[in-house]
Amino acid sequence: MNRRDFLPDLINVVGALHAPEPPPRDTPQELALLRYSREAMATRFEVVLPFGTPDATSIAESALDQIDRLEDQLTVYRDSSEVSRLNRGAAEGWVSLEENLFFLLRRSARLCEETGGAFDVTMGALIKAWGFYRRAGRVPAPEERAEVLKRVGSAQLEFDDQRRAVRFGRRGLEVNLGSIGKGYALDRVADSLRRNHSASPGLLHGGHSSVYAIGTDPTDDRGWLVGVAHPWEPRRLAVVRLRNRALGTSAATFQHLEYNGRKLGHILDPRIGWPAEGMASATVIAPNAAEADALATAFFVLGVDKARAYCDSHPQIGALLLPAGGAARPVLLGLALDVVNLSPPNL
Repeated sequence: MNRRDFLPDLINVVGALHAPEPPPRDTPQELALLRYSREAMATRFEVVLPFGTPDATSIAESALDQIDRLEDQLTVYRDSSEVSRLNRGAAEGWVSLEENLFFLLRRSARLCEETGGAFDVTMGALIKAWGFYRRAGRVPAPEERAEVLKRVGSAQLEFDDQRRAVRFGRRGLEVNLGSIGKGYALDRVADSLRRNHSASPGLLHGGHSSVYAIGTDPTDDRGWLVGVAHPWEPRRLAVVRLRNRALGTSAATFQHLEYNGRKLGHILDPRIGWPAEGMASATVIAPNAAEADALATAFFVLGVDKARAYCDSHPQIGALLLPAGGAARPVLLGLALDVVNLSPPNL
């Protein structure tokens, strides 16, 4: 996994976990929300619904059950998953996939091309080489990195649209959806909630680093307020507003390797096989959570200038980037970012 599991911090969201009860009579209206959670995909997913939502517990349980099913399909940590089956067989021939998974890989390949390879779901072998697959980080030797990089690259994914099948152009290539899977799961849940409960607003998140807002906070028709936390300081970088949009964050954290007196982070640049440097955090606002997650990873790798160029050519995308360095100020990119408050760096 190469995404942080506790950004951003949700604000104006309270309630009991698992078995919500009515709020006290004197609870302000903006706090009358219910929160349901479950562990999945190595993090905690939550479904937040306004108090009084009809069948709220049933809605939330159905949503969390769907996330469990998607984890069964997407994870590389279970031999029975569809992605594991793909990794085992696609170098030998075509592997047919469930429709939504096929198009997720199609979209991932497009995002890889658009970001110049900064986002790439075929870096499973590279993640293993660095020990992040089992959370036992190590620095692979230059010769090993060079060999592994030959087995990374979405250009080596071949697609048969008619059969919805995928084939690998090189042996040893491995798909790992850790940088897009949580957002994709939130998108699928949001689609289901809209189909079955079209009038119900809600807020979904996976580990606080992937967020999707359905509709608006019942007390504010402008959207849900979401706080973007600083990667390591106990303060927020900003407060943004979301309405039928998603937010994804990638960040440098305390998870790092010590190497020749340097701290190497856990977010890898798939183009060079080395941890990305120069950014402290990258937060992206997008129409869907899968792209918000993927682009947050890509922008962390690319840095401010190339992220700005991407936002300039994609007006539906906005970003808040924090360059590395103690005195660095947050950088706002694009027109799709509704910032309510931007904290100065000394707060």
